[in-house]
Amino acid sequence: MNPTRKYTTVSIPESLFKRIEKIIEGSGFKSVSEFVTFVLRQVVADMEAEKLREEGLTEEEKKAIVDRLKRLGYL
Repeated sequence: MNPTRKYTTVSIPESLFKRIEKIIEGSGFKSVSEFVTFVLRQVVADMEAEKLREEGLTEEEKKAIVDRLKRLGYL
């Protein structure tokens, strides 16, 4: 865990937690939290990219934002 990052708690239904535990067995994910963070990063990045497409930014602005998202590990 990166000591400079701050974390918070998000609640999910226990039944979903148990399903995720089964899914990640042997997958390389160390915890449900790691898996959920991975999935949420992908979803957020996809939603941000879609919003960029809808906002009519210039290609140069879009490229700069996508590059930044990649450097931050979201894409």
